[in-house]
Amino acid sequence: MAVLKRILIAGGGSAGWMTAAMFARLFKGRYDIVLVESDAIGTVGVGEATIPAIKKFNELLGLDEDDFLRRTQGSFKLGIQFNDWLRPGSSYVHGFGVIGRDLEWLRCHHYWLKLHAEGRAEAFDRYSINTWAALANRFMRPRTDMPDSPIGQIAYAFHFDAGLYAALLADYAQARGVVRREGQIVDVAQDGETGFIRSVTLDDGAVLEADLFIDCSGFRGLLIEQTLKTGYEEWSHWLPCDRAVAVPSERSANFTPYTKSTAQPAGWQWRIPLQHRTGNGHVYASRHMDDAEAEAILLRNLDAPALGEPRRLSFVPGKRRAAWVRNCVAIGLAGGFLEPLESTGLHLIQSAILRLVRLMPDAGFDPANIAEFNRQTDYEFERIRDFIILHYKATERDDTPFWRHVRDMAVPDTLARKIALFAANGRIFREDDELFAEESWIQVLIGQGIIPRAPDPLIDVTPRAEIEAYLANTTAIIDKCVALMPSHEAFVARTCAAPPLPSAVHPRVAARR
Repeated sequence: MAVLKRILIAGGGSAGWMTAAMFARLFKGRYDIVLVESDAIGTVGVGEATIPAIKKFNELLGLDEDDFLRRTQGSFKLGIQFNDWLRPGSSYVHGFGVIGRDLEWLRCHHYWLKLHAEGRAEAFDRYSINTWAALANRFMRPRTDMPDSPIGQIAYAFHFDAGLYAALLADYAQARGVVRREGQIVDVAQDGETGFIRSVTLDDGAVLEADLFIDCSGFRGLLIEQTLKTGYEEWSHWLPCDRAVAVPSERSANFTPYTKSTAQPAGWQWRIPLQHRTGNGHVYASRHMDDAEAEAILLRNLDAPALGEPRRLSFVPGKRRAAWVRNCVAIGLAGGFLEPLESTGLHLIQSAILRLVRLMPDAGFDPANIAEFNRQTDYEFERIRDFIILHYKATERDDTPFWRHVRDMAVPDTLARKIALFAANGRIFREDDELFAEESWIQVLIGQGIIPRAPDPLIDVTPRAEIEAYLANTTAIIDKCVALMPSHEAFVARTCAAPPLPSAVHPRVAARR
């Protein structure tokens, strides 16, 4: 067996340093790992909201959660609030974790749908501790000694400064043997027969050879696209947003344990609360709105004064036709981009890293490993794509050309099938290892106004009085649990309050989502 000895990571940011840190943790010095980045090359730096899977990544690294939050100015996240997406004035929360509890054979939402059809159900947000606690601005970690109570079923993720997170992981990786090389890659050498990448040349003339190359160079795809000409599968016909403008603002009094997504005339605006500031951005379709109007909407809707000038970003939604080609694997923006509506950017980095670890090649690079990596990557991207499209497709809005377009557009067959199944009798099934669980689909489908035409026929197995008591008991228990929780602000202050950042601090590394 040919032995793989050297790994080169092209690019830093979140993608590069997450890769370097996990490799250093798991490979324990087996490979020589070099990361090349340049202070002269900017980074995207807008990835600040996550999903619960990031906890597993940090745990695998052995990071202490409170210390991680202090060092990244982080806060907690119970879900995402979607405002004005179904129609102006509408609002719902996509919360992490469970919805109520199952009764007999059926999930909680089936019983809710029965009473909702009769106008006798409370708002759907009332039946999940994550969504109800989020709306009350309360938070605590789950009680492990109470696994059968809602207080033991709280699921959470984080908001954090992506630049500070990359800096934390850079320290972690270098302390475990990863070598950082400052410089820009100006040339890439390939084997004349196989096309494999053999080395990169830096702007100072240094030539760095490796056996495996990880492309974390961002949108440009320096290795995977500019060198290997992999090609790109564009999805703008389903996801027409192709621009973003972002600006931080001062921390406001509204320190929420959730991300806020508010629909705008040609896209949507995010709000992400951190300890030292609030992250804000406006994602929009350039075919329906110009940059000046998009920036004006962003600034007009801040809840505290802006810190600095807005930054603009252009992107093409989609993915590389192959994330692994020959001896090069693209991770982060080099591999593809899906707008951050459901905070999946850092997760796609994380899953690509762990997928590569599970399929780590020897120097022979067996095509079977490469094919399986690409198959799993394609599946993950496509199912996340479908979930994001759902938010646009399932809308009643017709107030602008943008919303009429997304409402009326055809969608991928995989999504159309899911919508049709749920619209029939409220059924949804998680397929294979797709990222979003059934609870996520249920909350967004209902929140976006897709109410089944008929209930699950098994709903009538349970007497009406028992259904009413079951739903009332669910909300009563959740009310009691939420009342015991401290405010998000108080919990952060007690457990992981971050020291103020020096005013001159500008993290050298930021998110390459």
